[in-house]
Amino acid sequence: MKKILLGLILSGILLISQFAAAAADMEVNTPAISAIKSSMQARHGQLSAFYASGAVGLTKDGMIAIKDANAVPLAQRGALNALVKDENADRSKLYKEIAVANGHPEWQPEIQNTFAGRWIDKAQGGWWVQGAGGWAKK
Repeated sequence: MKKILLGLILSGILLISQFAAAAADMEVNTPAISAIKSSMQARHGQLSAFYASGAVGLTKDGMIAIKDANAVPLAQRGALNALVKDENADRSKLYKEIAVANGHPEWQPEIQNTFAGRWIDKAQGGWWVQGAGGWAKK
């Protein structure tokens, strides 16, 4: 009986979590969110060539990763590492700020998950994306 009750409670928590992400305003805008988006937009121009070359891909957890460092000349790898680090830091801040702006900081994982799907859906053809089965060219 305890196992059944625990299962029902866990199922309820999962449903509430899924509802919370669906109910979150993903388009909410605050000064902090605007600043993060501006930073990401400015960086995107530098990253697009790396997406196109296959050096960088979109991960299933809403971040980016260096997929093929050999696609980048050795002299540029340090700059690429810094770009990826800065982009992932901004993405983490964005997910957190959206959750906070919605009044539910605990929604951050669900918001990040939602954005992960959005980033991959919006990726250009030829970019690498990570799914449950690993990396695939979109």
